[in-house]
Amino acid sequence: MPVTHATDYIIAPGGVLHGRIRVPGDKSISHRAVMLGAIANGQTRIRGFLQGEDTLATMAAFRAMGIAIEHNGEDVTIHGAGLYGLKPPAHPLDLKNSGTSARLLSGLLAGQKFDCEIIGDDSLMKRPMRRVVDPLKKMNADISCSEQGTLPIKIRGRRRLRGIDYTLPVVSAQLKSCLLLAGLYAEGKTCVHETVATRDHTERMLEHFGCVLDKKNNTLCISGGNELKASEIIVPADISSAAFFMIGACIAEGSDITLENVGINPARDGVIRILLSMGANITLNNQRMLSGEPVADVRLRASPLHGIDIPAERVPGAIDEFPAIMIAAAAANGKTVLRGATELRVKESDRIAAIAEGLQAIGIPVVTHDDGMEVTGGRIQGGTVNSHADHRIAMAFAMAGLKSETPIRVEDCTNVNTSFPGFIELAQSAGLNIRQVVPGAG
Repeated sequence: MPVTHATDYIIAPGGVLHGRIRVPGDKSISHRAVMLGAIANGQTRIRGFLQGEDTLATMAAFRAMGIAIEHNGEDVTIHGAGLYGLKPPAHPLDLKNSGTSARLLSGLLAGQKFDCEIIGDDSLMKRPMRRVVDPLKKMNADISCSEQGTLPIKIRGRRRLRGIDYTLPVVSAQLKSCLLLAGLYAEGKTCVHETVATRDHTERMLEHFGCVLDKKNNTLCISGGNELKASEIIVPADISSAAFFMIGACIAEGSDITLENVGINPARDGVIRILLSMGANITLNNQRMLSGEPVADVRLRASPLHGIDIPAERVPGAIDEFPAIMIAAAAANGKTVLRGATELRVKESDRIAAIAEGLQAIGIPVVTHDDGMEVTGGRIQGGTVNSHADHRIAMAFAMAGLKSETPIRVEDCTNVNTSFPGFIELAQSAGLNIRQVVPGAG
């Protein structure tokens, strides 16, 4: 049986980021392309697919439900089976570390004609799932989770779903997407109301596949029985992955880097807007639309940053990028204040705690709150950071090495492969002085 070794990163000071690079494809869009392609009629071709462990877990789940998938690197072809063409899986669907897969699939599977169970790795088994289970029950789904509100999720099929009118109690694109996918199988209309707009990849892709949505202000309605037609999907580079290089280029003197083909969806571009507010030198070139998503080449040059109070309305659009943004705050002059980000507590790690612990380990003062933190920029001294097996914490603190006075060691970085395969090699080619070691070996 293969053994997976833990991996640490060691980053030496003094790097400079330069050149033109392309980070891997967008994880959120790659997940959704597989899901919608599987239940569409016809053959869907995906170009630029993210070959991360999370997205491969989604692909494996649909193969387990009888979907034929051709996978050749970043090119994927899905032979769709239509809304009701999925087959019962022989075993529980193991979605590894992917919260997106677990929550979206809960909605998609609630309307099927077979029973199934959703599980994941140790981290995913602890993440909150009642937020999707409860509204799906309101839609007449026979679905349950653990007493703690976590995986496993068990679904008994053959239930006729009913459309509901639902206001999201939390700011969550995953919950919104779960209910829209369940709405494809429900009698009548399913309407979802958002108090704060979240990323809209699901809506854009549903329309790209020919689904009719009724959109008005912050309300989305979908009618049951919408048939999806196979389409081509070109996946842009993931802004969440690009964010690490954005922050690195801002803080490393002499840096000048262009990130190609980055998705700049207005519900996801919070990192760019926040960095601009902090004084970053950012230019968007070659703006265009690909498969319903806005895309640009993003150029960043080193620039002095200053601390800010991050506006509350920017938080949902940058929720995955805050580990990186707080590295920018550590290198900025003055204090940066983040509030209204309670969702960070229930990511792959408690990211508020993990970021604060890491910043303190490299000499940066931090005050934490239940919903955020205050970071006072200063000298990044170097040291040892525990990533808590969180891929975004690991990559964020790797970039801190660009500004550190002594080396930084980031522990437990194996899960970087969930979202950013090839991170080490791309970071090295861009100018980061980084290497990976097995603990005890260097």
